[in-house]
Amino acid sequence: MGRASKGRDVEAATPAVILVRPQLGENIGMAARAMLNCGLSTLRLIAPRDGWPNERAQRAASGADIVLEKAEVFDSVAEAVADLERVVATTARNRELVQRIVTPRQAATEIRGWIGQGERVGILFGPERTGLENDDMVHADTALSISLNPQFSSLNMAQAVLLVAYEWTTAGDATPPARLADHAARPATKDELQSLFDHLERALDQSG
Repeated sequence: MGRASKGRDVEAATPAVILVRPQLGENIGMAARAMLNCGLSTLRLIAPRDGWPNERAQRAASGADIVLEKAEVFDSVAEAVADLERVVATTARNRELVQRIVTPRQAATEIRGWIGQGERVGILFGPERTGLENDDMVHADTALSISLNPQFSSLNMAQAVLLVAYEWTTAGDATPPARLADHAARPATKDELQSLFDHLERALDQSG
């Protein structure tokens, strides 16, 4: 199994997405697609149920091959986070652990701050059926909880990755909240205007 090295400046500029015991190749592929949509490419897999590489993951990635090709596989959470200074764990349920819990938006802001200070960061996502266990959570500094319908808060693993990755990318996005689309059309020449009028006149004559 792989062990991440510390000398990767490009990867260190973004958080690593760590999928803990993922069950379905399709979810891994869709998570990779969501990651690349949001500018993330460092994927770590912990004991994927169906082994690795996975053909179903590749099909579901819809072209996000670079994420899957670079993915590293580990036996345990401890191995996957060994080179990281900060770890954020996603959770959808209350736990016995005393742990700081933040929203995805707050987590994104803090992760950008940590990375700006030169720290390596990873985000843990739990397996589809059970989510992260307490033994996984103890490796995290911070818990991240996505506020959803309390009567139905179940998320697919790839959906959770997309939501968190989206908050990461918008936290660094300077796009204004509203703008006017400008297609840079030039003013028509007099000849073009005359051609338009001639076309309209013909169309009106033909329609009576």
